[in-house]
Amino acid sequence: MKKKPATIKEIARKLKISASTVSRALNNHPSIGLVTTMRVKKMAEELHYEPNQTAIFFKQRRTFTIGVILPSLSEPFFSSAISEIENVAGEENYTVLMGQSHDDAARELQIIHTFKKHRVDGILMSLGKNTEDLGFVTMLKESEIPIVFFDCVPRIEGVNKVYSDLSSGMQEAIKSFAAIGHKNIALINGPESLLASQERAEAYKDALLQEKLSFDVKYVVNTDLTEAGNIEAIERLLMLPDRPSAIVSFNDFVTLDVIKYVRQKGLVQKRDIFFISYANYPLWKYMENPPMGSIEQYPDKQARRAAEILFKQIGTKDDSKTETVIFDSKLVLKN
Repeated sequence: MKKKPATIKEIARKLKISASTVSRALNNHPSIGLVTTMRVKKMAEELHYEPNQTAIFFKQRRTFTIGVILPSLSEPFFSSAISEIENVAGEENYTVLMGQSHDDAARELQIIHTFKKHRVDGILMSLGKNTEDLGFVTMLKESEIPIVFFDCVPRIEGVNKVYSDLSSGMQEAIKSFAAIGHKNIALINGPESLLASQERAEAYKDALLQEKLSFDVKYVVNTDLTEAGNIEAIERLLMLPDRPSAIVSFNDFVTLDVIKYVRQKGLVQKRDIFFISYANYPLWKYMENPPMGSIEQYPDKQARRAAEILFKQIGTKDDSKTETVIFDSKLVLKN
C-alpha cells in the first residue's frame, strides 16, 4: 500500500514535543531554539514530510499563482513577454499559469473563469483582437482578483494598463519614407475594432500631416490578420491606378505575407515597393532582403512593468489606484 505523507503530528509524536513547536520550528520561528529546530527538520527530512500547501494557501489567503492570457504563445512578441513575466514571478516565488485565447473572445472568457475558479492571485492579459465585452473586469474586481492589461489594452478608464505608444514609431516610419522621396504611403491596418488599429490609423494621419503629405482614405486598408486577409489588403492597394510606393503594415507577420505576394507579382522590394511594419521580430535577421525597417514595441519591458504592477496590487490589496505606463515605440532600420 502507498504510504501516507508524514504529518506535523507524526513528527511531534516521534520527537515527543508539541505539534505547535514542530510547526514553528519548520517555519524558523525565533521562539524555538536552534537545536530543536534542527532536530525537527532532520526528522521531517527522514519522514519525507511535505507542507500541506492547501492549508498554507487557506491560511495566507493566497495560492501563489498568477494567470497570463495571451492571443498566442508561439508569437515571438509574446515569447519575449512570457520570459520576463516568469522572471518577475520567480522573484516573487510565484507560479505562472498560461492560457492562449487564439483571438477567440469566448475562449478568452472561459480561461478567465477557469483562473477565477482556481483562485489565482492576479491576472496579466493582452486582449484578443475580437474581444468587445469587458464585463469580466467588473467580475474580477468583485472577486478581488487584480488584472493588469499590457500590449493590447482596453480603451476604458479605471484599469491597469501598460502599452507601447505607437505614434512615435509611426512618425519615424513616415519621416524615413518621406526622406527618400515617397509621397504615396499606405497603411495596411488590423481589424477596425481593435484599439491598436485605431491608434495606428490616428498616428498615420498625424505623421503624414507632420511631413506635409496629404491623407487619402484609399491608402488605408484593413486586414483580419489572416494570410488571406493580408493578401486581399495588398491586392487592393496594388490595383490602385497610383499605387503606393511605400507601406506601413500592422505587424511583421502581415509584412511577411505581403512581401511574398509582391515578389510573386514581379515587384522588387526596396526598389519598386518599400515596407516598414510593427513588432521588430528577430526573424528578419535570417532574411537576405528584409523590409526597410520594423518598429520596436518592447514586449519585454511592457511585460516586466505589467507584472511589477500586478504583484504590487497583490501585496497591498489596494485596487483604488490604477496605473497607466506607456513606452515609446522606435523604428529600427534593417540592412
